[in-house]
Amino acid sequence: MKKKSKRVNTKRLAIKLILCTVYLFIITILLVGAYQMFIQRKVILPMDEVKSQEEYSYIEISRMSEKFAYYENENIGLHFVIEEKDTGEWHTYVIAIDEAKYNDYKDIIDYSYERTDQEPAHKVVYGYPSIMTDDLKGMILHNIKNFLPADSGIEITQDNIEDYLTNSYLDTTKEKKEYFDILLFSTLLLLFIMVSLLIFTIFDRDKIVNNIDEVTNKKKKKEE
Repeated sequence: MKKKSKRVNTKRLAIKLILCTVYLFIITILLVGAYQMFIQRKVILPMDEVKSQEEYSYIEISRMSEKFAYYENENIGLHFVIEEKDTGEWHTYVIAIDEAKYNDYKDIIDYSYERTDQEPAHKVVYGYPSIMTDDLKGMILHNIKNFLPADSGIEITQDNIEDYLTNSYLDTTKEKKEYFDILLFSTLLLLFIMVSLLIFTIFDRDKIVNNIDEVTNKKKKKEE
């Protein structure tokens, strides 16, 4: 009887170890997947890499114009900005800001118009891309020559405006959206279930192991 009991205990231990290994393998996969999805949700793309209006993005501005267009009912102004790279290359964009926050940009605007000699720190602005209308493109073409550096040698026209400014502007008045991610939720739910099963298997007096053992024994009896 003791030898049989010992064999049964060894078998149960083996089953428990196999189950725990499987659980740990699945838990690891779910953890990695959940982490990658979480990080992806936090990613904020530079404006020149966005591909849709749903992607939260940013521009690090070093120069900024006074507003050249204005949505009076919403107190939103449209400004030209320049983003300068470490390599010396620069790119022109259009951003929309809440004019109530104009003072947050005043140092950069004043420096851009040589109203001050002290260069301010670059400012990072965040928002969502919005597609330019034909009317807005017309205002851009009419006003941008007053902002671009005189020695830039760039002439922006109706034909090349999207090459230089893309087809959208960054709307900084829109707050970052927080949305329910069903895939991330499902992954976390499965992760919780697998962790619970792992704990249950380890500490719950071999109930799962006994059930597996019973099923195995029934199959053997049928085969006999």
